[in-house]
Amino acid sequence: MTASAPTVLATSIGFDSRARGPYDWSPGPVFDLAFDLAGAPGRPRICHLATATGDDPARVGAFYAAFAGRPVDVSHLSLFTMPTVADVRAHLLAQDVVWVGGGSVANLLAVWRVHGLDEVLAEAWRAGVVLGGVSAGSLCWHVGGTTDSFGPHLRPVTNGLALLPHSNSVHHDSEPGRRPLYRRLVGDGTLPAGYASEDGVGLVYRGTELVEAVADRPGTSAWHVRRLPGQAPDGTEAEETRIAPRRLR
Repeated sequence: MTASAPTVLATSIGFDSRARGPYDWSPGPVFDLAFDLAGAPGRPRICHLATATGDDPARVGAFYAAFAGRPVDVSHLSLFTMPTVADVRAHLLAQDVVWVGGGSVANLLAVWRVHGLDEVLAEAWRAGVVLGGVSAGSLCWHVGGTTDSFGPHLRPVTNGLALLPHSNSVHHDSEPGRRPLYRRLVGDGTLPAGYASEDGVGLVYRGTELVEAVADRPGTSAWHVRRLPGQAPDGTEAEETRIAPRRLR
């Protein structure tokens, strides 16, 4: 089954931890939401892309282990040192959900474009495959956002896939530099208006419009950030409007 409209689930939500090691993951409710958005197939198909961490085998293996014993068909597409599936387009179009992990969004975008994945993923999105992910896997679908891909000091990334004509900020509450830089970049026009997610928050887009924010924990927020005609009280030309997320069960 596929989504009834082009759908993106862009998040600052990772796996839950079983606390038995760094990659001992358990899929939280955000994955149930992704499958629901895909039309609630009886045995959903999900493909993991770990390009942002160089297709780290430990993370790829942890993704499979997280879903072990569940009625989910898991696959992955690695691009290092060559694609791991013979027909990348056919494989991605056959999925219900494509889930992109965090890491370097700048490297991810460069590698995807070399392999033509930018065009394939756009086709999959239009066909109703739910595109989702965390951190870099959130930023990539937007015009751009803030990233540490270039070093420890946050910088703008402005060459996202732009399936969504908005900017994006992830980890908006947990990484102190994200919020002020994002406000400045939107305020000075480097980035278009967009949406920010605190840790534990996801953004659901149907077509190119945000339809809701969701959260897997209490006390969290999403934010709409837009440029102002004049200056905001703190001197930036941007303002934030809180979006209360729906709590996922």
